[in-house]
Amino acid sequence: MTPPVAASRHGMAALIAAAAIGYWLVSGYYGKELLAEAAITAILAMSLSLLVGHAGLISLGHAAFFGIGAYALAGLAQFLGWAPAMAMAGAVLVGAAVAFAVGWIAVRLAGVFFIMLTLAVGEMVHAWFVKDRTFGGVGGLSGVPRLDLAAVGIDLGSPAEFALFALALAVLVYLALDRLVLSPFGQTLRAIHQNEERARALGCPVDRYKLAAFVVAGAVAALAGTLAAQRSAFVSPELMTWTLSGEILIVVIVGGGSSLLGVSAAAALWVALRHQLSTLTDHWMLAMGVIFVVLVLVAGDGLDGALRSLWRRLAARRGA
Repeated sequence: MTPPVAASRHGMAALIAAAAIGYWLVSGYYGKELLAEAAITAILAMSLSLLVGHAGLISLGHAAFFGIGAYALAGLAQFLGWAPAMAMAGAVLVGAAVAFAVGWIAVRLAGVFFIMLTLAVGEMVHAWFVKDRTFGGVGGLSGVPRLDLAAVGIDLGSPAEFALFALALAVLVYLALDRLVLSPFGQTLRAIHQNEERARALGCPVDRYKLAAFVVAGAVAALAGTLAAQRSAFVSPELMTWTLSGEILIVVIVGGGSSLLGVSAAAALWVALRHQLSTLTDHWMLAMGVIFVVLVLVAGDGLDGALRSLWRRLAARRGA
């Protein structure tokens, strides 16, 4: 028999996926673009959730790996002539390699020192690509190719089919990370987060676990970056600003921190509100801040708490 908690989680995941598919069916061109952006943002937010919610590592430079994935895809495809599929895989490996190099030092720090180091690394990467003429500097680089899936009857040049592709990848990332956090590795990360000193006393190689989490998070963020580059066929230093890192951190907190479902839903809400409110007022960031503060205050566990409450009500009505 499926445990109640697992059944609730799987049920909410199915509910969110059904809502996304339903929106895809009724939306037009603009709606499909929003759905693709929401799926990419969800992948990026889930990668940061692994660090913040499970490993207890608050990063303010996570967008650097997002941008590195995008730039690596562009460089491998345009300058080295790699096929987009190979370039995409290579970009994820580049993100993982850079995360390993940064994490080797960063995970040895704690608290504000870790935060400041990740922020500094993110700013250095951003400054590098602002000045680098190979990738167009501050003006960016256009012409990034999309995957060619014509052999299986999928045209990613179509916004509708690209949105479905991005959504499918978001679902796969959720399933993979959900399996990871429920594994002994994920449970060890949570134990380290709850009491690092006790974990060390029990002989746990804390730094190795943190480094592994940092590398996985960097690789998943790079994957999201490759999708962002393909969606717009363009890369620029704006993909790796510290403000983007801060926005994704807010999404993670509002989503519930350790809840992949809550974080994904918060990412979709963030994208929808940003586009809607920005058309109504120049002070849309203030309005979003107020909405998210109210949401966190009303639902103690963020959007994850609100989703669980909704699911319990639906389950109670079905039982009645």
